[in-house]
Amino acid sequence: MTDLNTLELDELYRELAAGGMVGRLLELARDEDLAGSQDADWELGDLTSRAFVPGYLRGRAEVVFRKDGIVSGLAAADELLLLFKADVDLTVRVKDGGAAKAGQSVATLEGDMRAILRVERTLLNLVSRLSGIATRTREFVSAAASGGGKAGVFDTRKTTPGMRVLEKYAVRCGGGKLHRLGLYDAVMIKDNHLESVRSLPGLRGGSEGGGEEAFVMEVKATARKARMEAPRAGLRFVELEVDRLEQLRWVLKAGGCGVDIVLLDNMSAGQLREAVKLRDELLPGGMQLEASGGINLQTVAEIAATGVERVSTGSLTHGATWIDVGLDVVV
Repeated sequence: MTDLNTLELDELYRELAAGGMVGRLLELARDEDLAGSQDADWELGDLTSRAFVPGYLRGRAEVVFRKDGIVSGLAAADELLLLFKADVDLTVRVKDGGAAKAGQSVATLEGDMRAILRVERTLLNLVSRLSGIATRTREFVSAAASGGGKAGVFDTRKTTPGMRVLEKYAVRCGGGKLHRLGLYDAVMIKDNHLESVRSLPGLRGGSEGGGEEAFVMEVKATARKARMEAPRAGLRFVELEVDRLEQLRWVLKAGGCGVDIVLLDNMSAGQLREAVKLRDELLPGGMQLEASGGINLQTVAEIAATGVERVSTGSLTHGATWIDVGLDVVV
C-alpha cells in the first residue's frame, strides 16, 4: 500500500482524488449554488450574473489572501472549473503548501466573466477552508519542533463529513502527516473495541479473565486476524490504544503482539517519557509510540520532546479557522 506521507503534494492529491470522493464533493458544492441546473453552460443557476453581466464580457480576477497563511485547495481548482463548465484559464502563483502574505495573489482567473463570478464563492470557500487547516497545521508542526522533539504531527478522523480527503490533503500542505484515511485502510484497536467483548465470558479474554493474559491474547488475536483478512492492497498499520502504562508493559513483554504503533491516550509528559523508556528497555527497535488526547499549541512542544515518534490531534482540522481569501476583479 502506498505510503501517503512520502508522496509529493501533487502526487498525494492525485492519489486521494482517484477514488472519486473529491469529484463527488465538488459536484455537490456546484449543485448547492446552481440548483443542479442542466443548462449547457450552467448559467441558468446564476440569476444575478445573467441579468447584469453581458455574455460577451471577458475579464481577469485575482484570488487574494487577506491575511498571512499557508495555501491549500488550488489543486482542486481545475476540476472545479470543469464542473462549472467555466471557460476560464487558471494560473497558480503560489502552489499548495506555499506561504502567502496578506494582500498577495495566489492565483489568477482569466476568461468568461460570468463564469468567473459563477465559480467565485465555491472556489473561495474551498481555498479558505483548506488553507485554514494548512495554516493551523504549520503552527502545530513549528511548535512541536521548537522543543527539540522529532515527533511527526498527525491528523485524525475528526474531519468535516464528506471532506476528509481534502482536509487531510490540507494537513499535508501544512507539513503534517496523515493517520489512517478511514476504517478500511488500517486497524486501530480502541478501548471501546476491548470493552465491547468484556461481557462475553470465556470469549477471547472476556470478563472471566480480564488481566494481562486476556489483554495480550485479545490484542494478538485481533492483529493476526486483521492481517489475514486485509484486502489485497494491504493495510497501513495495526495500532493499539492504551490508557495505562501497565497495558503498554504487557504488550512489550509479549513481544509487541503484532502491533506497529501504540497510542498513549491522555498521558502526561512524565508518563510519556516513562513509556518511551519502557519501550526502549523491553523491546528496543519495536513499535512506534503515539501521544494523543488534549494536545494543543501550548503543550505540543513538551509532548513532542518526550521521545515519542508521533503526536496526533484532531485540532488540526476541527480547531482550524478559515483563512480570509477574496476575489478581486481587475478592470
